[in-house]
Amino acid sequence: MRIAAFGFRSMPPAKGAAGADKFAMELFPRLVKRGHSVVAYNRQYPDVFVDVKEYEGVKIKTFKTTARTGFDTLLHSFKCTWDIIVNNTADIVHIQNGGNSIWALPLRIFGKKVFVSQDGVDWKRDKWPWYGKLYLKLSAYLTAHLPNEVIFDNVIAKKLFEERFKKEYTFIPFGSEVAPWIDVPEILTKNNLEKQEYYLFIGRFIPDKGLHYLIPAFKNSNSNKKLVLIGGSPNPSPYEQQIMDMGNERVLFPGFVYGDEVNTLIRNAYCYIQPSDVEGLSPVVLSVMGLNVPMIVSDIEENEYAVQDTVKMFKKGNILSLTEQINYCEDNYSEMLTLAKRAQERALSVFNWENVADEHVEVFLNK
Repeated sequence: MRIAAFGFRSMPPAKGAAGADKFAMELFPRLVKRGHSVVAYNRQYPDVFVDVKEYEGVKIKTFKTTARTGFDTLLHSFKCTWDIIVNNTADIVHIQNGGNSIWALPLRIFGKKVFVSQDGVDWKRDKWPWYGKLYLKLSAYLTAHLPNEVIFDNVIAKKLFEERFKKEYTFIPFGSEVAPWIDVPEILTKNNLEKQEYYLFIGRFIPDKGLHYLIPAFKNSNSNKKLVLIGGSPNPSPYEQQIMDMGNERVLFPGFVYGDEVNTLIRNAYCYIQPSDVEGLSPVVLSVMGLNVPMIVSDIEENEYAVQDTVKMFKKGNILSLTEQINYCEDNYSEMLTLAKRAQERALSVFNWENVADEHVEVFLNK
């Protein structure tokens, strides 16, 4: 198969990367190893550019886009669609993010098979202004009907779409296993961290990630450890500045960290915390489970599906509830370690990247 893919930011990941980039890195090289050709479309922002032509067998094409949130995706996706049609770079097009579903129409008119990966209910995310949420609600109708198939990574969003649009869709969860990596203890030294002496969060600094709950909850807890928040906002925002202003000697912001360094930080954390209001099936949560690290997550349906009863959960948006779970972690760490082992067993048995690749191949061939 000749496959083209867009809707993520870059391979390998750079500043602003998120779950879509992790998904791209895991899936597309595996498709190449199965004998298929893949061209992936990177975004070049005014201040962020990954200058590569190939990544683990995946051909990379890069187009410039704007830094303006939301419009960056539309502009880049238009350029990708134009290139796929004009230069006939693929027969099958894989698009991440239902907000890009509008491009399925011209692609299908020109004879391409189109598959959209929908990772959640995007219009619920607080990072979008009212007009962004309206566009995403409207695009959900396009997502439901224009592609050859819609692929969901969590059963909750899949059920919502099926009930609303009276159609059946495909479910393929993310994988959880982390490939062997070179331990980088220097990342701990650089940030004055010690093994199991810090709580960890990794992700974008946007409202739906719940950092405005996490930081006060941590400060109110009995812990004398540190809180390390990896990542940032893909574009400068007042919310990001608000979060950064909450920092002190125990609340640290090392910036964007990837690859071996981020795996080292996860594996040496005392506990990982995912305080999100809205998620798909979080690749970070699955990776933490696979690495046998204790975890606290918000009790949203997507997190409950991923972890079941293998981690501690707090009431979404409730600072007091999160504080109580941090205190519980401090006082009952042996139980947290037992839960982490159960989480690892669940992750490695249910969420597997090789299976994810095989299932995508089957969908691409048969839908």
